[in-house]
Amino acid sequence: MDVVTLSRLQFFLTISFHFIFVSISIGLSWWLVVFELSGWKKKDGEVYVQIAKFFSKIFAITFITGTATGIVMEFQIGMNWAGYSKFSGDVFGPLLAAEGLIAFFMESSFLGLYLFGRNKVSRSIHLLSIFMVSAGSTISAFWILTANSWQQTPAGFVINNGRVELTNFMDVIFNPSTFQRFFHTIDATLITGTFFATGIASYLLKNDRRVDEAKTILRFTIITGLILCVLQVMPIGHEHAKQVALTQPEKFAVLEAVQETQSHAPFVLFGIPSDTPSGLKMSVKIPSLLSIITFGDAEATIKGINDFPSDEVPPRLIPFITFRTMVVLGMYFILITGYGVIQLFRGKLFNGKGFLRLLVWSAPLPIIASQLGWIAAEVGRHPWIIYRVMKTAEGATLTLPAVNVLTTLIMFAILYSFIGGLYVYLIKREINQWT
Repeated sequence: MDVVTLSRLQFFLTISFHFIFVSISIGLSWWLVVFELSGWKKKDGEVYVQIAKFFSKIFAITFITGTATGIVMEFQIGMNWAGYSKFSGDVFGPLLAAEGLIAFFMESSFLGLYLFGRNKVSRSIHLLSIFMVSAGSTISAFWILTANSWQQTPAGFVINNGRVELTNFMDVIFNPSTFQRFFHTIDATLITGTFFATGIASYLLKNDRRVDEAKTILRFTIITGLILCVLQVMPIGHEHAKQVALTQPEKFAVLEAVQETQSHAPFVLFGIPSDTPSGLKMSVKIPSLLSIITFGDAEATIKGINDFPSDEVPPRLIPFITFRTMVVLGMYFILITGYGVIQLFRGKLFNGKGFLRLLVWSAPLPIIASQLGWIAAEVGRHPWIIYRVMKTAEGATLTLPAVNVLTTLIMFAILYSFIGGLYVYLIKREINQWT
């Protein structure tokens, strides 16, 4: 493989592994706020305090792992993507600096107060500390997602002397896809944290451990999970899809397998992208549905793949499959949480051992869905590292020997396998000790 492909694979490995812990920690931090607040308000809130104490240990392990894996990203951008760093540093640098100086220090500082301040500071200050941790992690995500959104829909700059120069920082921050990507991703992290907590509670309840705490967690998470999953489809997912159709039509055409520009564009339920004239094999389509759900009008025109220069069309198979698998998982999340809510109000949720087992096995699925969505978004941006400004190959460090990148890629794979195994071991140990 060439150095560009290897650098892309290495970036994929490191950032996808890092994002596992980011998505769990953001979602779990807000659940800590909920349980700490519930324990703080109620006179008989001991059960909430016990839940918060347990999840604070899980959160600490996750936060430390996420921080350690995140440091790699900063160095990798400079080493493997020197062309990109030199070209866009005037815009990209301030966004990363804002993430570190405004958000990361904020969440790190208050995390220490939260973890070590219980019974040493007032309950109000202790509650405030976990709120600041959650707010800090969410703001941190905002800056990172702003940087990624700028790559997808760049704004607020000019190109002068072969490099990007900042002209309007507010246009950079609030570029055309920032809000859609931020709400879509944050809701995904909340769903991840919710399913994570639901899985742990179901495991405890299935094994008759910490029954009161497990029931309390499930009452909160199963209802909230349903609300978050429905919101992810409408309006959040819909608005994000509409934004992609307007600002990155090549990506939208690939995601939805639209070959020819047309009104009454069909929605593809199933198909295999190919080089045939239709662009799909074994396709199952619903006429006009894509135009309707995207723009609310069957007459709305969707631009097809054939109307873009062939060297600017993203790969077809990976975005198409990952996007649809993510959508299928999203529908599954609505069904399983909806069924759980029904069982809760029927008084049968806590006794259904089979359903509790299903909730346990479903706990990691939102992480997989998030990873698939990210793959669809990033591969769908190809061949651009900055959309319609700079191609990916131009941003890579071409003087870097491919064998060096391959060596570090293998080392990262081995190291992350160890870290991932250690993380699972520590989480299982904390769950088994909470008896």
